Amino acid sequence: MILKRKIYDKLLEWKKESHGTKAILIEGARRIGKSTVSEEFGKNEYDSYLLIDFAKKDKEVEEFFLRYMNDLDTFFMLLSAHYGVKLVERNSLIIFDEVQMFPQARAAVKYLVADGRYDYIETGSLISIKENVKDIVIPSEERHISMYPLDFEEFAWALGEKLLVEYVKCCFEKKEPLERSMHNKAMLLFKQYMLIGGMPKPVVLFIENHKDFTEADKEKRDILKLYRSDIMKINAQYRSKVLAIFDQIPGLLSQHEKRVVFKRIQEGSYADQYEDTFFWLSDSMISNECFLCSDPNVGLSINEIRTYVKCYLGDTGLLVSHAFDENELLDVEVYKQILGDKLSMNEGMLYENVIAQMLTANGHKLYFYTSYNEEKHRNDIEIDFILSNNSKLRYKMFPIEVKSGKNYTITSMTRFREKYKARIGECYIIHPRNLLIKDGIVCIPPYMTMCL
Repeated sequence: MILKRKIYDKLLEWKKESHGTKAILIEGARRIGKSTVSEEFGKNEYDSYLLIDFAKKDKEVEEFFLRYMNDLDTFFMLLSAHYGVKLVERNSLIIFDEVQMFPQARAAVKYLVADGRYDYIETGSLISIKENVKDIVIPSEERHISMYPLDFEEFAWALGEKLLVEYVKCCFEKKEPLERSMHNKAMLLFKQYMLIGGMPKPVVLFIENHKDFTEADKEKRDILKLYRSDIMKINAQYRSKVLAIFDQIPGLLSQHEKRVVFKRIQEGSYADQYEDTFFWLSDSMISNECFLCSDPNVGLSINEIRTYVKCYLGDTGLLVSHAFDENELLDVEVYKQILGDKLSMNEGMLYENVIAQMLTANGHKLYFYTSYNEEKHRNDIEIDFILSNNSKLRYKMFPIEVKSGKNYTITSMTRFREKYKARIGECYIIHPRNLLIKDGIVCIPPYMTMCL
């Protein structure tokens, strides 16, 4: 089963615009479908394509790169013969899969693009991690593009709900609630997305097994084991810290504040000791970082405080499997309880993580805001996410609070709006109920996050 992915259109745009003057590098976490979409693109858009999988460590092919960069006629002849693929000038695609496993191939892109005979797609996970780039010059003939797990809209397409998605978008534009039965249908779809996530193989297994969660959950656990295996291969200086944060993500997100309190991870530890840790997790796209913005009145990135960080797992379906062991899933029937709105434990964690995932997929950097009240000895304003329109002249920000329950207060949002009203474009509460506007605050159901 081939899943429709939005990145395919971006590849079409690259092919049309670059005319062979740039290779394209697809960066993303392991198992999100980079190779699949690249091969599908090669099949559909070129006379022929050739995929070199550097994870296979084919010494003969690696030798071609080391010996024949000064004789590209021989290089292409050997590649063509090795893979049994006829290369057609200006109408063949060469894919460097898992290129981080053989950095010399990435360095060769400069010469291959200059030669101009073929187009090149590179795919990689952990691609800019220090260990993978220390011995090469990064080619300027490379355009980067990020790939994420399936977003909510792509998940809906996979389940045959394209018309429902269009209806949701229409209601968001008009600021109108969905018809009640359609809202219930969209919420059920959203809960399935939250539980399965957007990793392609679990999604396919979920569909092929008639929406049974069992096989999808097994696959998600295999992916988590793969991530753990990747962590065990990294630089020993920060390996244990990366592992500690990775293992504790469910615990960190189940707390009220959800941000990382370093002394709770290990007594006496502090933020600076974990700088490489968060760099590795976010750069590998296993996690989505969210930093505190101390003064959103000016700009978000200008005033970020990196010692205050929330760490979300890149895929919420993986978080479900990470948070519950297999016996616990069966014992408490977690999937069934979440679908029926009966699981109070950890539901807020899952809601906030999936909203972070959806915002990241839309290209937003994540920031949060808190304000400490000295008199009350507690935070009196807590905003889960702040988006920006990124304008330097007409800067506007869009605060978001995530509520997993139907009963809640909007005190924090009201105070925040009063404090920064001159710079606010729109305030959003994301809640499980239908769209409504309360005191000028737009309250939207979680599936509408895709529209932000």
